[in-house]
Amino acid sequence: MSREPEALPAPPGGEHPAVQQVWGRVVRELADDLAIDAAARDRKGGLPFDEVSRLREAGLPALLNPPGPMRRGADWRTACAAVREIAAADGSVGELLGRHYALSWSGRFFSTPERAAALELRAVREQWLWAGSTAAPDTGAEPDLSLEPSGGGHLLNGSREIAAGVAVSDRLVLDAVCTATGDSLVVLVDPAHPGVSLETAHGRLGQRLAAAGRVGFDGVPVDAEHLLGTGLRDEHAVPPFTALAPLALRLVLAHVALGIAEGALADARDVRRTAPSAQLPAPPSAPPHGNGCTECCCAGTEQGLLVAYGEMVTAARAADALLERAGGALERGVLAGGELGADERADIAVLVATAESVAERAALHITAGVLTPAGGPGLDRFWRNAHTLTAQRPAAGGLRDVGDHYLNGTHPPATGRPGPYGLPDAYRVRWHGNAGRPAGRPGAGPAGQPLCPADGSGPP
Repeated sequence: MSREPEALPAPPGGEHPAVQQVWGRVVRELADDLAIDAAARDRKGGLPFDEVSRLREAGLPALLNPPGPMRRGADWRTACAAVREIAAADGSVGELLGRHYALSWSGRFFSTPERAAALELRAVREQWLWAGSTAAPDTGAEPDLSLEPSGGGHLLNGSREIAAGVAVSDRLVLDAVCTATGDSLVVLVDPAHPGVSLETAHGRLGQRLAAAGRVGFDGVPVDAEHLLGTGLRDEHAVPPFTALAPLALRLVLAHVALGIAEGALADARDVRRTAPSAQLPAPPSAPPHGNGCTECCCAGTEQGLLVAYGEMVTAARAADALLERAGGALERGVLAGGELGADERADIAVLVATAESVAERAALHITAGVLTPAGGPGLDRFWRNAHTLTAQRPAAGGLRDVGDHYLNGTHPPATGRPGPYGLPDAYRVRWHGNAGRPAGRPGAGPAGQPLCPADGSGPP
């Protein structure tokens, strides 16, 4: 069993606690503001122009920039905490902010320190919101984006689905394949260029205000200044520090998932306190509490209600503990910079995958568990948001990486792409409040067991 990444340098002290306190107050105030009309905005849908304005007014887009006399930046743990608290109030805005934070570090992950510093200064000054995707293309698959050499630069062509930030972002970070060399390159694009076309997604099950959609590129020029570096396509050529990029994104999205779950729990608790007659049935997965007693765990009893809440709170706190550990490991990896080794990167990847898996399970389990006929209005949005968010990445791939690392010492893929096993969606691990067991596609359960809908057809 390989070592945990405890040998990496610890985060520095200094003004860090004070920075956390300042940002903590700012985030709480914005989260409270977003929570007031979150359900109404979710029903209305549309593009989150107002929500992005609120983020800018609070100064949150600049939170993750490195601390310094000219910048009020904080660290990754503080950024993840901010994302989670915002997601508890509004999952869509939490995802927007989380993806922004991960992508705003693209200069550091893919480019030189000098270029990264220049980008960050401009981004802070102009309050950029970052969006995009640097996900490695599947080996052998036709690339969706290509870069054709032209003069001293390249022309970007193709189109890509973007999970958040379409039509509201200031810069897009993307990987594309050079038609001349076959190399994967990471580029920075201004979405206001006339060669960029935007098509927002409509009728989404959840995360309706995340501004998902498709972005097209027709001969968009990319000069050398906006070519950040080599992408994540070649498994054997990715430096360990660069390989932290997909792990940072996965970690912040896991915080979004847990934030959604915590928001659902808090709202359900408020409903219970204001309407004591509202009952929360115990999920069928809840075991007897002990001494052979099962009656108190049945739906409709006060004791069953307490057991159900206890089960969900425990799941949330377990995910919180794992996310904290993974966040500390990522922070140490970031501080190590170019000195980060492949073994340390692999340990961080395993911690992130473990926390991600538990957080996603908790989100799906909790957001299903709070849904009742007597529940308050708007609770269904948490369930829809959790399912939409977690459907973006096959959870089983991360679980297999954890198992392979534990049994065989195999390093998880540095590209962030699922390995050659190619686990299908039918093996995605899901928890549903009315099934209490892993589920995949409808009708695809093990040993013929009936499954709950996992295709977004509606709450269980």
